[in-house]
Amino acid sequence: MSQELARPAATPPSADAARNTDNLYEVWGDTVDARHLVLAIIVSAIVSLGAYGLALLILGGLVESAQMAKAYAMLFGILGCLGGGAISAMLFKPKRDVVEHVADPAFREQVVDDLLKEYGSLGRLEDTSPEVVAELHELGLYELFRDAQAREEQAREQSAEVDVDTRDSLALSGGRP
Repeated sequence: MSQELARPAATPPSADAARNTDNLYEVWGDTVDARHLVLAIIVSAIVSLGAYGLALLILGGLVESAQMAKAYAMLFGILGCLGGGAISAMLFKPKRDVVEHVADPAFREQVVDDLLKEYGSLGRLEDTSPEVVAELHELGLYELFRDAQAREEQAREQSAEVDVDTRDSLALSGGRP
């Protein structure tokens, strides 16, 4: 059960061609620069070992037990690891590119049509909560569902007209088709 810790990062399709991505790797789901990763490890090692050594030196004279001094010094070493991580985060900025994809309007229409076929009706926007309506506006989906609701109501009206016409024609013919 071996797990791949690092692999070359995939270059997004819209990435700038001038940007060198040869040294970018994906480590635990995040994109990192190999040089910056090595430097961050070195910074963290220096800070954590420095904190451990300094704490051991200071606490060795203050604490009566050498074992207790080492234990407390290890706590300072752990805090040094956190400090090294914070320093590295300030020195080396993220390398990720956030690419937002705009959905194709035809694809969205197809999804709504599929929902209508599967569930029959999407309901009415007037019956939904204000929070849901606000979220639909935020996502740019309100107009899509409003148009789908209008088409659904129009289809329902046409169906009702056909039913009335059929009933009238059956009544005129004495119930015979």
